[in-house]
Amino acid sequence: MRKSANIILGASVALLLGSLLAIPSQAQIPGAVPDAKVCKDKDNPPKDAVTQGGCIVLERTKGNCMACHAIAGTTAGNIAPPLVQMKQRFPDKTKLRAQIDDARKLNPRSVMPPFGPNEILSQDEIDKVVEFVLTL
Repeated sequence: MRKSANIILGASVALLLGSLLAIPSQAQIPGAVPDAKVCKDKDNPPKDAVTQGGCIVLERTKGNCMACHAIAGTTAGNIAPPLVQMKQRFPDKTKLRAQIDDARKLNPRSVMPPFGPNEILSQDEIDKVVEFVLTL
C-alpha cells in the first residue's frame, strides 16, 4: 500500500511540474504586452513576430503606440481609440496594416504618424506590429 502511495505521489508531482512548463511566458499570452526585460534582452531577443511587434509598440523611439492609445498593461494615452478587440474591429488584416502604415489614406485629417511613408517603421516592423495588435 505504501509503495502505491509513493508511486501515485511521484506521478502527481511529475504531472504538476510538467503542466507548469506548459504555461506560456507573459510575452506569449494573447493580449499581453511583452515584459520590458524580454524586449531589451540583447543575448536572447524575442524570436516570434507577435512578441517582436509588442516590443516595437512599446519602444518610445519606434512605435510608441501607448503615447496615444490605451493598451492593457501600460501607462496609456487617451487621445486615440483604445487598442482592444482588434480582431473584431479589423477582421481584414490588410485594413489594419494600411491604418498603421499611413492612416492619412483612410482619414486625411488623422494625427496618427504615417509610420511607413516617414520611415519611422520598416515594412517588416509594421507587419510585426500588426501581428501583435491583432492579439489585443
